[in-house]
Amino acid sequence: MPQNNAPAPYARRSPFAPRWPRKLLGTLLTIAVTLLGLLFVTFMIGRVMPIDPVLAVIGERATQAQYNAVYLELGLDKPLLAQFAIYVNDVLHGDFGTSIRTGQQVSDDIRRVFPATLELATLGTLIGVFIGVPLGVLAAVYRGTWIDQLARLVGLVGYSMPIFWLGLVGLLVFYGILGWVAGPGRLGVFYQGIVPTRTGLLLLDAAIAGDWTVFKDAFSHIILPASLLGYFSLAYISRMTRSFMLEQLNSEYVTTARVKGLSEWNVVWRHAFRNIRIQLVTVIALAYANLLEGSVLTEIIFAWPGIGSYITTSLLSNDMNSVLGGTVVIGTIFVALNIFSDLLYRFFDPRAK
Repeated sequence: MPQNNAPAPYARRSPFAPRWPRKLLGTLLTIAVTLLGLLFVTFMIGRVMPIDPVLAVIGERATQAQYNAVYLELGLDKPLLAQFAIYVNDVLHGDFGTSIRTGQQVSDDIRRVFPATLELATLGTLIGVFIGVPLGVLAAVYRGTWIDQLARLVGLVGYSMPIFWLGLVGLLVFYGILGWVAGPGRLGVFYQGIVPTRTGLLLLDAAIAGDWTVFKDAFSHIILPASLLGYFSLAYISRMTRSFMLEQLNSEYVTTARVKGLSEWNVVWRHAFRNIRIQLVTVIALAYANLLEGSVLTEIIFAWPGIGSYITTSLLSNDMNSVLGGTVVIGTIFVALNIFSDLLYRFFDPRAK
C-alpha cells in the first residue's frame, strides 16, 4: 500500500504571539529604567545644590538640638545609596516633602497648579495642530509658491523670536493698546471662586456650570498666552508636516494616482496625507510635551499660576522640595507622552509591531 509522504499541514501561528510578552517586558523595563534615571538625577541635584536641606526646613534660628533631630529625620546620616532608596520610596508613594514657601505638601501644590499648565498647553497644541497641519500640507502641495514661502517664513519667525519678547509685545498691543484681550492672570478678580472647581480646568469648569460670563473672562485671559505657545507649536508642526508631505508627493503611487485621473483633493488628502498621519502622531505628542515643560517664560510673563511659574518661584525661594517635585512630575509626563505616542504609532501602523 503506498505511503503518503505529503507533509503534515503546517499549523500556522501568529508571529506576534510568542514575542509580545517579551516586548511588553522590555517596554516596562525601559520605562522603569528611564524613571529611575530621572529620580536619580533630581536626587543628585538636591544633594549638590549649595543649600542645607535641614536649614531649608527649620530655618536659620533653630537650635542645634532641632537641627540634629531634623537631620536624622531626613535620613541624612545614612549612606547616599540608602538616602536615594528612601527618596524613591517617598516619590512612589506621592510624597515629595513639604513646601517651605507654602507650608503645604508639594503633591497638593502640584495638584493645584498643574491644571492651569495643562489647560494652557492643551489649547496651545490645538491651535498649533489646526493651523500648522493644513499650512504644512499646502506648503508641500504648492511648493515654491508664495504659500510655501509664507509657511517657511512663519516657521522661521517662530523658531527665531524669543518667546518672552513676543509675550511682552503681545501684551502691549492686544491688551494695552487695542484692549482685545484681558491682562495677566488666569481669571479676573471679580470672578474668582464663582465657579466650583471640578476638573481644575477653568474653561471646562465654567462650561459644566453653565456660567458663560466666567467662561468668556477665562477665555479672554488664556487666548493670548495659548496663541503664543500655539505659534511656536505651529512652527514645528507645519515644518514637519511639509517635510513628510513632500516625501509622499514625490512617491510613485502618487504619480500613479494622478495618471489614473484622481482629483488633486483625493491624491493629497486621501492618499498622501493618510500615509503621514502616523508620523504626525509622534510630532504632535512631542510638541505637546514640549509645551507642558517649556511654558515657564510664558507663565511668568502672563502671571499664569501654572507649574512652570510654581517651580520658578520655588527656586528663587530656595524651596528645593517644590523644585524637585515639579521636575519629577514634568519629566514623568514627558516620558509618558513619548510612550503613548509610540503605542499609537504601533496601533496605526501594523508594520511597527
